[in-house]
Amino acid sequence: MKTIPPEQPVCGQPAPGHIDFAAFARAVYPFLSLDGFHRDYYRVLEAFARGRIRRLIVSMPPQHGKSVGSTTLLPAYMLGLDPDMRIAIASYSGTLASKFNRRVQRILESPEYAAIFPETTIKRGSKPSNYIRTSDEVEIIGRRGELLSVGREGSLTGNRVDCFILDDLYKDAMEASSPVVRANCWEWYTSVVRTRMHNASRELIVFTRWHEEDLIGSILGRERWRELHRWSDLDTAGDEWLYLNLEALKASPPTQIDPRTEGEALWPEQQSVALLMEKRRLDPVRFEAMYQGHPSSRHGLLWGDSFVEYDALPRDIVRRGNYTDTADTGDDYLCSLCYAVDTDGVIYLTDAVYSREPMELTEGAVAEMLCRNDTRTAMIESNNGGRGFARAVQRAAPLAHVEWFHQSGNKEARILSNSATVLHTVRVPHGWHLRWPELYAHLTTYRRLFRANRWHDAADALTGVVEREVSGDDGQWRRVKFI
Repeated sequence: MKTIPPEQPVCGQPAPGHIDFAAFARAVYPFLSLDGFHRDYYRVLEAFARGRIRRLIVSMPPQHGKSVGSTTLLPAYMLGLDPDMRIAIASYSGTLASKFNRRVQRILESPEYAAIFPETTIKRGSKPSNYIRTSDEVEIIGRRGELLSVGREGSLTGNRVDCFILDDLYKDAMEASSPVVRANCWEWYTSVVRTRMHNASRELIVFTRWHEEDLIGSILGRERWRELHRWSDLDTAGDEWLYLNLEALKASPPTQIDPRTEGEALWPEQQSVALLMEKRRLDPVRFEAMYQGHPSSRHGLLWGDSFVEYDALPRDIVRRGNYTDTADTGDDYLCSLCYAVDTDGVIYLTDAVYSREPMELTEGAVAEMLCRNDTRTAMIESNNGGRGFARAVQRAAPLAHVEWFHQSGNKEARILSNSATVLHTVRVPHGWHLRWPELYAHLTTYRRLFRANRWHDAADALTGVVEREVSGDDGQWRRVKFI
C-alpha cells in the first residue's frame, strides 16, 4: 500500500492527501454543518483514515450524524488518500450497505472530489468497460482500490479487505435482544470479517448500542481496549481497540475529546436537554443503552421497574426519617432520601436530593428538604467529609436530630442481600420518574452484576434506609450523636 504523505496546513487549493477530513467534508458536502462535537468526531475519524488508529469503536446516539461521517464521507476520503485501498462497508442488511455504497460513489464522481483527489476515479456509464461499478462494488480506475458493501451474514468470498467499516449491525431493539441474532452476528464477524483481514487491516465499528452483548460488548469482553479520552491516545493505541462513547447527555467526567460538563447535550441544536430528558423518562433502560452507550439487559437488572408506587401517604405514619449517602469521589452522587414509615413497617419515599453538585450546594438542598418534610431524624454517612456535611445540615435545619455514622459493611453484599426486602417494603410516589429522573434511571437500571454498574450511590442509600428501618441492625455502623 502506498505511503500517505504527512498532514499539512490547508492553504488555498490543497494538494491531494494534504486536505484534512473536516475541510474535505465541507468541500464535497457544502451543505454540511460541522458544529460542536462533530469537529472532534471528524478529527478522530481522520486519525483512523491516516492509519494512526487501526481499531476504533464509536458508539453514538441515533440521529447525531454518525453514518454521514463514518460510512459516507470517510470511505471517499480514504480512497482519495490511497486509491489502492480495498474498503468494505457492512450493515444489518445488504440494502442499507448498498445505499451507503451508492452515496460514496456519488461523491467519487463529483467535480468537487476530482479537484481534491484527481487520481481516484470510477467508471462512468459503460466506460471503461473492463471496470466494475454496481451498487455493491466499485473499482478505482487504474488502481487496485475498490469499495465493497455487504449485509450482515453476507459473503465476501475471495476478497481481501484493507479496511472494514461496520455500521449498525442490528436493525432495531428486537434484533439486538435476540440471542440467536446476536450469536449469528458474532459468528459472521469472526468467520467472514476477521478472515478477510491481514496484518495492516483497519476496523471501524460505529453504531448505537442496543444490548450489553451486542458486537461491541462482545469485543470489549474478549479483546484489549481502552477508552479514548486524550488526543495523545491516538498515537499510542497499537493493536488494542480505542473506544469512544459519546453520551447524548454528558454524565461521565469531561475529557479532552469530550469536554462537556455534566448534563450538557451532545447536539443541542438538534436534540435539546429537554427533549432528551423526556426520552429518558419514557424508557430509562433503553435510553441508557441507545443514548448513553451503557446497555443492560432487562433480565440482568436487580429491580428494574418493579417498584410499587403510591398516590398518597397513609394516615398511620409513625415516624419520618432521612438517610444520606455523601459522595465518596467527585464523580459520585450524593443521595439523600426522606421517607415515612407506617405501622406495618412499609417505607414511603417522600423526597430526594440526588446530585453531583459540590457539598456547599447540596448541604443547603438537604437541609431545606428536611424542613420541608418535617423530618426529625437524619442519618448522614461520615465517609469522606460527611461529618462537616452533617454539621452544616444541622445548623441549617435545627429542628432535625442529625447523626453521622461510618459505614463499614461491604457495599456489594449489603445491596444484593437486601434487594428483595427493598422491593417488598419500599414504596415510591406515583410519577417519581418525573420528579427524580436520574434517581429513577439509576435504580431501575441497576444490575445484579455489581461490577457492571457505574454508580452505586442510589442503590446504596436505598439499602441503607431498609437496613435501618427493617432489620434494625446497626452492627456495621459506628453511630455518633451530633448536637
